[in-house]
Amino acid sequence: MGEPSREEYEIKSFDAETQRLLKTALKEPGAVDLEKVANVIVDQSLKDCVFSKEAGRICYTIIQVNNMPMMALVNPVFDCLFRLAQPDSLHEEEEVDCLVLQLHRIGEQLEKMNGQRMDELFGLLRDGFLLQDGLSSLSQLLLLELIEFRAAGWRTTPAAQKYYYSEVSD
Repeated sequence: MGEPSREEYEIKSFDAETQRLLKTALKEPGAVDLEKVANVIVDQSLKDCVFSKEAGRICYTIIQVNNMPMMALVNPVFDCLFRLAQPDSLHEEEEVDCLVLQLHRIGEQLEKMNGQRMDELFGLLRDGFLLQDGLSSLSQLLLLELIEFRAAGWRTTPAAQKYYYSEVSD
């Protein structure tokens, strides 16, 4: 079972103009406004969680043929991360896990591209960790680990490794 071809992506739920935009982005990313494409994909992903997996595939395909893929995606990615950092999302362990996983993967690159927004995001996460009532123990642990991860220069220190992951490695 191979990867779907570019034409197989599920974009039928969009209007005709948006479908053309996405098809062009998949075939010729340089011919479209990638920030507009990213915003369309993010908006649809936030409305339809089933589409999110497809959105990831579409973005991956676009990135593979474009020289500066992250530039067009920085603000929409931050928008998604800010959404995951809202109080209602912090009460959902799966959403906190998703947020932490994404920031472990791309946090350092995002911070290099927009340090101010990363500072704002981590201010929100810090406040959520310290002030939000009713967070699960796992959500609190994940948020604390993430805050320490960034504070250590986007690295896991040996002490943090031992503290957060000692049971995993035993």
